[in-house]
Order: sequence, then C-alpha cells, then structure tokens
Amino acid sequence: MAEIAQIIKYEGDNSTFVWKHPIEDFNTSTQLIVHESQEAIFFMNGQALDLFGPGRHTLETQNIPLLRRIISIPTGSGTPFHCEVYFINKTEQMAVKWGTDSKVQFMEPKLQFPLQIGASGEMALRADDSRKLLVKLVGTEKDLGQQGLVQKFRAVLMTKVKSYLAKAIRENEISIFEIDEYLDKISADLHSWLTPDFGEYGVALERFFVTTIVRPEGERDYEKFKELYFRQYGDVKEAQIRQQVEIINQQTRAQQMMIESQALAAKRAQEGYTYQQERGFDVAEKVASNEAAGQFTNMGVGLGTMVGVGGAIGGMVTGAVTGAIGGENTAGASLAAEKKFCENCGAQVTPGAAFCAQCGQKLTDEKRCLQCGYLFENPGKFCPKCGAKREGTV
Repeated sequence: MAEIAQIIKYEGDNSTFVWKHPIEDFNTSTQLIVHESQEAIFFMNGQALDLFGPGRHTLETQNIPLLRRIISIPTGSGTPFHCEVYFINKTEQMAVKWGTDSKVQFMEPKLQFPLQIGASGEMALRADDSRKLLVKLVGTEKDLGQQGLVQKFRAVLMTKVKSYLAKAIRENEISIFEIDEYLDKISADLHSWLTPDFGEYGVALERFFVTTIVRPEGERDYEKFKELYFRQYGDVKEAQIRQQVEIINQQTRAQQMMIESQALAAKRAQEGYTYQQERGFDVAEKVASNEAAGQFTNMGVGLGTMVGVGGAIGGMVTGAVTGAIGGENTAGASLAAEKKFCENCGAQVTPGAAFCAQCGQKLTDEKRCLQCGYLFENPGKFCPKCGAKREGTV
C-alpha cells in the first residue's frame, strides 16, 4: 500500500519556473497547497488533467472532474492512484542574462561598409501558459530553472536576436558610431519582435534590454571608417558651433540696442522732449551750418514741412531754414535781432542802452550791416563788404 501524503506543497526556490513534487503516488484526501503567484497541474498517467490556482485543495475525485472520467474510486476508499503534481512559479524572473555566441554581420547604414558586432544584455521572463510550458518545454524533467530555460531558448535567442538586431539598426538607420545613443530604441524593437517567439512556448517576455554592443575595435577597416566618420562629424560640429556663436552675438547686439533705446527714451522723458523734437534739433543744426540748405531747396521742402517737426522746435527749425535759404535781408534781420550781453558781468543788455543795468559798465557802440551782418570798424555811408547803404545815413 502506498504511503499516505498528507500535504503536497511547493518546496523550490524563487529562481525556478517549474518544480515537480517528489511524491508521485498518494491517496485521496491528500491536501494540495498552492501559494500566490503559483499554479499546480495534476498529472495522471502522463496526462495533464486539472489546473489548481492559489489556495488549499483536497485531492478527491469529486474535486478533480477529469479524474472521474478516467477511473472510478469507491466512496470513502483509501485506495491510492498514480499521479504527479507540477508547480509553476509565475513570478517575474528578472536579470536573466543573454548574449550572442558569435558576431552579427550587417551593412553599416550610414557609411555602407560591412561590419560585425556582438551584443549582450538582460531580460525578464514569466511563466504565462502553464500547460503549454509543461508540454512543450519541461516534459518529464523534474524542474526548470532560469539557466535551463535560457538554454532551451538558446537557439531562438542566437538566431532571432541576430536577425532582429541587424533589422533594427538598418530600419532606424543607426550608425555604429552612434549606436549607444539608441540602445533604448533597439531594446524596444527587439522586445516587440521576440515576444511572440517566447509566447509560443508559454513564456511571457516581460522586458528585454540590450546593454552592450561589442564593436570590432582594432580592425583595420573599422578604424579607417571610424576616422572618416569622426572627421566628417568634427567638420559638421565646427560649423554648428560657429552658427551658434553668431546667433548668440546677434542676440547680444539686439539686447544692447534695446537697452540703449530704453535708456535714450528714459533720457528724453526726463529732459522733456520727444524723438521727433530730437530729429528737429539735428535738422536745424545741419541747416544752420549750410550743410543741408541746398538739399532742401532742390527737393522743394518748404518751411511748412519743417514746422511739422514739432512744437517749439518746428519754429526754431523754420527760423534756421529761413536764415539759410530766405535771402540776404532775412539773414541781416536775424543777426540784428540777436540778444546782447554785458562783456563785464554777462547780464543781458536792454536794447538801446548805453550802460549795463547790472554793473554800470559802458557798452560798446557796436554796429553791423543790416544786409550781410558785417561789423563796421570805421564810419561811412556804405557797407565795405556788400555795398548796402548804412542805417542813419543820407
């Protein structure tokens, strides 16, 4: 009579995917304990009958529907029956290492030269379909751990990874000299393409990472193309740097102009004049120095236009232009209307006064020609410069 097994439970470690309980024959009423993140499959005569989820289960015919179809056990009998129980650990197994056993050959997409590289990384696996995993991979083995699973998938990894890696580099046009920047993209592509290959055997490929690309450092052809690439890359980077420097300089000049403009506007506001009035000052200065008189005359610019420059400045500019292009009489009148100041104290002198009202200094009897403004040095009836009759003569 077979030994009675009271309790059947998982006794493997967490790195194991599939573990077979050592007791194969037990009586009905045996207790089966399945932990969370586990499943148990009941086998009889090599046939998978029922799957048990987390919890405590009594192995009786009424609890195993498929068993009742195969054998008939008298109610209350302790007759043993031949059976097996496999536990499937469904936790995610992380940090499972992989690597290519030979070089991956492909055509470098940027410079179009043949290249060989190696690759390695890590992946995370999880038992997804317990029945499919047992039937297709485990068979009659007592357990299946990480290394055993990777070994079974070795052919898949070595064949598929090489093909998919070359495909990812080609489709994304990734240069071998920039490949480290695209490891995330390559890993995502390989994960997507490999998932159905693992799923066919009841294994879920939760994550897949390419962490290392082994380049053919030291090979003559590779080093030649590497030098060519970095020479081209250096020229491009230099041009980009010069362009960035020029942009920065332009921004700096624009900022300086804006600051100067703001400062000038603040100065105008403080001193009480506008931009238009400032331009009027500039025009008046040129007209007064006879630099622009001929230009205004040739262009037909009238005094009315100058008056529009603005307010008091317009009047000032009008007077200047009038003095410059209005004829000899206007020039003489302007000079005659100039204000006089005492040479001793600087006070303004009352028109026609013989002495200064502030200091009493005798004023010089200065006389000028009303036509050309010439300062008379000697008495006479006519101006020695323009020939005009002097004021007060007969």
